[in-house]
Amino acid sequence: MGKVYDALRKAEAQRAQGGALRSGISAPAEIPSERPRPPHRDRPGFVSRISRLLRSAPARPVGDDAATINKRRIALLHPDSFVAEQFRSLRARLDSLASERPLRSVALTSALPDEGKTTAAVNLALVSAMGVERRVLLMDCDLRRPRIHTALGLRPEVGLAEVLTDQATLDRAIVKVDGTSLDALPVRGTPANPSELLASARMRALLEEVSRRYDMVILDTPPTLSLPDAKILSEIADGFILVVRADSTSQEDVEAALDVLDRRRALGVVLNGVTMDERRYGY
Repeated sequence: MGKVYDALRKAEAQRAQGGALRSGISAPAEIPSERPRPPHRDRPGFVSRISRLLRSAPARPVGDDAATINKRRIALLHPDSFVAEQFRSLRARLDSLASERPLRSVALTSALPDEGKTTAAVNLALVSAMGVERRVLLMDCDLRRPRIHTALGLRPEVGLAEVLTDQATLDRAIVKVDGTSLDALPVRGTPANPSELLASARMRALLEEVSRRYDMVILDTPPTLSLPDAKILSEIADGFILVVRADSTSQEDVEAALDVLDRRRALGVVLNGVTMDERRYGY
């Protein structure tokens, strides 16, 4: 994790110098696993930390303003922007990994809420769908605080929960995103047992089915330290990406999240909210 922490410190130093970029996404840093770590249950204070996070987790979705919604789909609204190019770089990194190992489904998560995982998932899916003859599906796997439908302006009649409970077919739940070649599987109803549904054999079979239909499936998952859902999904996807927010996500939170998740399935880290001078990049 040394590369991640170095990037966080660099971003903080740039922000202190008054960088000009309003938002940015770094290419993923590879997560080394050179030194073993004790199981998370043996780490001092870990259980109490998780308990505190669970108590503080919001129970209801919080409404987003127009600026926040637009930021989540910047690759659609401004496909030539610097930020969109960073997502293309992330796509290229994943394509490179896919040439070495099976990589049809990727879960995006974060340690805590509001670190930019949905923004990363939506924009990565949008730029991935720009590829010629490439089929991409974006799945909203947050059955508690779904945001994909809001970010993309969708009004689903049914969604993931209805498919998992056999109340609707997959074909009926998948929605085409206007103006793109991207398909989305949003959330319509929020069930009373989200973790159990995501851990079910039906969910595993569903992911296997969509992975056969699409060249890439991107899963937007809940935060890792607040709920068990991200761990469940990271274990059935081909790999996961951890979204880290500069000047916000602490080293302790990153370590705790990777203790919960299987480090061997980590594809990399997206450093979100970096401040830098856009004039130094591009033409």
